[in-house]
Amino acid sequence: MKKIMLCCSAGMSTSLLVKKMEASAQERGIEANIKAFGVNEFNEQVVNYEVVLLGPQVKYMQQDLQKIANQYSIKVEPINMMDYGMQKGDKVLDFALELIG
Repeated sequence: MKKIMLCCSAGMSTSLLVKKMEASAQERGIEANIKAFGVNEFNEQVVNYEVVLLGPQVKYMQQDLQKIANQYSIKVEPINMMDYGMQKGDKVLDFALELIG
């Protein structure tokens, strides 16, 4: 089970992307737990995931969030802006899986 957290300002703008990522994972037979949260929930949620992907609107917070995630050896990376804007769930899923290793 792959555990992927998406993080944006309120957790709303990434929810559609989550649905597209889940559909892509299902098509490929990949078991994945993908959830979106607002940045205000980051501290309590990060420990439950293997990787955190940031929406473009909170990308500027990457350094601060990575410091927190380092305690759990979790990578925090921004989502490619084009993939985010075009809601390419398959590409974003590939990126997350690559980061998990």
